[in-house]
Amino acid sequence: MRAPLPDYPWDAMAPYLATAAEHPEGALNLSIGSPIDPSPQAVRDALAAATDAHAYPATSGEPALREAIAGWFARRRGVALDANAVLPTIGSKELVALMPLLLGLGAGEAVVFPRIAYPSYAMGAALVGADAVAADDPTEWPEHTRLVWVNSPSNPDGRVMDVGALRAAVERARELGAVIAGDECYAEFGWDAPWDAAPIPSILDPRVVGDDHTGVLSVYSLSKQSNLAGYRAAFVGGDPSLIDTLLTVRKHAGLMQPAPVQAAMIAALGDEAHVAEQRARYRARRDVLLPALEAAGYRVDGSEAGLYLWATRGVDAWESVAEFAKIGIVVGPGHFYGDHSPQHVRLALTASDADIAAAAGRLEQSAP
Repeated sequence: MRAPLPDYPWDAMAPYLATAAEHPEGALNLSIGSPIDPSPQAVRDALAAATDAHAYPATSGEPALREAIAGWFARRRGVALDANAVLPTIGSKELVALMPLLLGLGAGEAVVFPRIAYPSYAMGAALVGADAVAADDPTEWPEHTRLVWVNSPSNPDGRVMDVGALRAAVERARELGAVIAGDECYAEFGWDAPWDAAPIPSILDPRVVGDDHTGVLSVYSLSKQSNLAGYRAAFVGGDPSLIDTLLTVRKHAGLMQPAPVQAAMIAALGDEAHVAEQRARYRARRDVLLPALEAAGYRVDGSEAGLYLWATRGVDAWESVAEFAKIGIVVGPGHFYGDHSPQHVRLALTASDADIAAAAGRLEQSAP
């Protein structure tokens, strides 16, 4: 039998949520990165027009959707993929957590992921009884590694892997005979040089893999760039043989993206203007919150891309969480992202302009 799963970590936030709620002006929750801006109208219209969805949808996605995904990879990621080398998924979290199962991993095999990472990578290993290994250095990946996750830009610390780092990771994964998957859903949000001007590279970038996608997958979500978290709209592309494997298992498991969501995705992937607008919103919020954090005595590490600020003042993260709660701000402790970030907290930029401004004001008032 599978070992018991750990408690859901966010349940430990209850007392800090209660403290923040006592603030006279109310709590400002910057701990969860759930989009709050409107979904694009064209996407909502496409969803509404497709609601007569009486037939079962195709697990592989409709041809028009696969073509839209492949076209998006070419335009936005510089990656040439055949339409049969992509697959829609029901959001990206289910794919991350289920990937070891979908690939047939089990006991005696290892899943590798970043030292500071979203917990779903480790949970995917736990679900199949595989070893969960947190290691950034490819030379430290064990010989029994069968799946490697890289996350660039990363959640929570916003770091970006350049072409050289991605190439080294792919080369090591291939030496081990492991699949390597890049979780890249924040790739449109680069803030600091060079990523404020240069595209953030994909693991499928020709500079990384040439024209050989063997053993390599790229995972992407429209939750953040298009505010479609509630739609569960994501996809994976790469090695055609791996896509076929994922497709076969997903067919047996009944993992089908709803037809109206497929229509909405086609609309979203074909419209880049709304993505630029959303990027501008997040940049403006970051420009307000980051200096306020620094004025309050916090150092922001990484965070050159993505939707979070990764901050520390050199004390245990729970102490910082408590201090934020006293001024009515809820943040996420670094402990939730592995054993290697005990002094950092994560603040999300996915709050309204008004809430970000209010949080900055409270931080400035609390500055030493």
